[in-house]
Amino acid sequence: MKKFYGVFFAVLGLFLSLGTSAQDEPMAQDTSRQDKEYANPSVEGTPRGRFLVFRYDRTFGYDFNSKGTNELPVGNRDAQIKHSNIAEVKGYIPVWNRPHLKMVLGVGYEREEFNFKNQEGYNTDYAFHRNLQDKGLKSLSAQLAVLHPVDYNNYWVVRVKGQLNGDYTSDELNVSDYLRTTAELMYGWKKSKNFSWGIGAQAGYTFGRFSVYPAILYNRTFNNPDWGVESIFPANVNFRYRSSESSYFYTGYNLEGYSYVIKVDKPPFTGADSEFAARDLKTVELRHQNIKLKLRWEREIYDFIWFSMEGGYRLNLSYDTFEEGSKRKVTLIETDAGSAPYAQAELYFVVPKKLMLKR
Repeated sequence: MKKFYGVFFAVLGLFLSLGTSAQDEPMAQDTSRQDKEYANPSVEGTPRGRFLVFRYDRTFGYDFNSKGTNELPVGNRDAQIKHSNIAEVKGYIPVWNRPHLKMVLGVGYEREEFNFKNQEGYNTDYAFHRNLQDKGLKSLSAQLAVLHPVDYNNYWVVRVKGQLNGDYTSDELNVSDYLRTTAELMYGWKKSKNFSWGIGAQAGYTFGRFSVYPAILYNRTFNNPDWGVESIFPANVNFRYRSSESSYFYTGYNLEGYSYVIKVDKPPFTGADSEFAARDLKTVELRHQNIKLKLRWEREIYDFIWFSMEGGYRLNLSYDTFEEGSKRKVTLIETDAGSAPYAQAELYFVVPKKLMLKR
């Protein structure tokens, strides 16, 4: 049994180099002896792969100024959000292991909430803000990541991810309403154990609405092995410094895009209670896009238990509300969401040292 777990976690260490998305943590180190001969995206000097992650993110006070459009003339209202929070749990598990085909399954749950600052009347007489504050925006996801080494120097990476994004409850869930899919295809070259790069395309919501865009993978550990860079441009670029085997620092940016479908059963989207004319809509789509400039510290607590702290500045690029279905380009409400500082903490579990196969 102990030997079984050793093999399991060794394979998991390699799989977790695939298990993260372009918006998540960088690709992890190849820890599987049997795969050293075959090309893969990982490089030396990166931390061990994660298989279970708990994350809490808080963005501090910022403006949230909304205005109606000609499609939904509900007026304007300036407001402030005291803080917004994101809580997430995610995990990865290997499902297939062959020399030229490896797959890992990932699952996750995320919840985002907005807390408006108490200010005379704004969150009661402007229905859009009241709708938003009442909502817990959720994301339930599953992804499959595949590595196909072509030979010793080349490889394919494929990721497919499905998310149920919205304000649903279990008895209201309609998959077709809330489903959002993303995909990534990459062809790479493993130049050495310290340098791997690739080109490909990503399709998803990184830019707020669904779009297809080119992607460049660049993972490199420099001549000084404590320094390196890990990136899938343009989604993220991260520079790495290893102060010890149990402590890492990162700086860089992440480009984030979110898309939520919410049910609307009260003004300003439905009914005659609104002061303004409003059509009877069943659902709308919230889209927002951010760039996070960050400084991150990762530290071992005990062998396979690690934590990280991250802080920086979130630059909001867009936050608007659109019609759903066939009219997804019709803007209903435009919001100017201010930029703000943020802080993030994670507790996560990595491949145990004693259960890894020796290189």
